[in-house]
Amino acid sequence: MRFPIALMVVMITLAVSACSQTGLRDLRPAGTGPDEFLILPNKPLEQPSDFSALPAPTPGGVNRTDTNPKAEAVAALGGAATALDTSNVPSGDGALLTAASRHGVEANVRADLAAEDAKFRRRENRTARFKLFPVDRYKEAYRRQTLDARRTNRIFRNAGAVTPSAPPAE
Repeated sequence: MRFPIALMVVMITLAVSACSQTGLRDLRPAGTGPDEFLILPNKPLEQPSDFSALPAPTPGGVNRTDTNPKAEAVAALGGAATALDTSNVPSGDGALLTAASRHGVEANVRADLAAEDAKFRRRENRTARFKLFPVDRYKEAYRRQTLDARRTNRIFRNAGAVTPSAPPAE
């Protein structure tokens, strides 16, 4: 009599624990709310050292506190903030730019990749709706594209290539 009751308690505990949140690994959209990554914070206001040297206001123009994420990213990575188009590329980076754009440059590559990824996830997750227990949908969708670092390191070492030390086994 005790064994069936204990088995039922274990089964109920497992069923309740399977209802946990999956967090960022769940690829389904959370809802129709705003995208928090589209909000750009303003720079802090600065008091100029000389108020008479301020430029004249330009209605509809740029403000000193407006953000320019692309220019700020280039400056943070050590480049000149004005080097956003190919006409301002430093001479030392010309070969890099030529090599990176040798097959052409798509203007809307991010939108194309996002559409292709959404299509891929829909195709991979056709049967994901019919799971008895919650699974990691991210890992399930991209399991064929996952690289095994230890296996790849072993293959390269067996081929005679010098490889850095692999992390210790878990």
